[in-house]
Amino acid sequence: MNPRLPPRLTLGPIQYFWDADTKHDFYARIADEAPIDTVYLGEVVCSKRQPFFDQHIEAVAERLSRAGKRVVHSGLAEVMLKRERNTSRDMAQQDMLEIEVNNAAGLFHLHDGQPHRIGPYMNVYNEETMRWMAAKGATHVTVPTELPGTSVEVMAQAAAALGIGLEVQVFGRACLATSARCYHARAYGRTKDNCQFVCEEHADGMELNTRDGQSFLRVNGIQTLSHSYVNLFAEVPAMTAMGVTDLRLMPQKTDMVEVARIFDDITAARIDMAEAEARFGALEMQAPLSNGFWHGEAGHRRIAAKSAALA
Repeated sequence: MNPRLPPRLTLGPIQYFWDADTKHDFYARIADEAPIDTVYLGEVVCSKRQPFFDQHIEAVAERLSRAGKRVVHSGLAEVMLKRERNTSRDMAQQDMLEIEVNNAAGLFHLHDGQPHRIGPYMNVYNEETMRWMAAKGATHVTVPTELPGTSVEVMAQAAAALGIGLEVQVFGRACLATSARCYHARAYGRTKDNCQFVCEEHADGMELNTRDGQSFLRVNGIQTLSHSYVNLFAEVPAMTAMGVTDLRLMPQKTDMVEVARIFDDITAARIDMAEAEARFGALEMQAPLSNGFWHGEAGHRRIAAKSAALA
């Protein structure tokens, strides 16, 4: 493969229900310290959470922009209610920020050819779907986390031919499903409409264990997440050779600035994989690391031998 430009680093939207002060502090540090090119802002999981931070998005976006970050407004992954449809419409009609569509309902409000990004919740699994999206105005596609590297390579070739960006999540919990019901609320004997925002008690998701006590998944409102953190640091050289243009880091309760610095050092070839692994090992993280999906294996697995070969 011919040498390619190193991919850019992006920071995905916060999936968890962090309070406004925590988010402000988090994004201020990202603005000042993180080698991130693009930051996605907005509530993607639950529309009931939106009023707590939507009012701050403009100010946070301005702060990030002043720091040289590109800012994208991410839409909801699930649109069922009238207020959610209205939110999708309003996002499509605003012209302050670039937008990322995460639900097909969001496409309805776009005018023909309106530029937009396609988020990972849209499940673009093949190049034909991506070509259709590009014809409708998509300038950038983030593939689902479970897509294996062999498929990403095909998608990257097609994206290059179309002149659009292709993004892969390389760090953070994988979103496995969203539901019309809120399991998080039901686990506490509450209904979705009377959840009392119990998800706020679990800043990195609520553990879901097997009957013998093994951590299995994480629950975040209507969202089911992997227990492990996807970490594709050793696969970055292969992605670069494929032509993947952007690498997405999903916010977790760990030092995300250091995570970004490690990935930045990898993309710039300043460190080798042994040093990268040692630096990840020094971080305080609430979950094991995994890369199984990329290798076509069970997602929770960590396949060290294949990772080393790709490095």
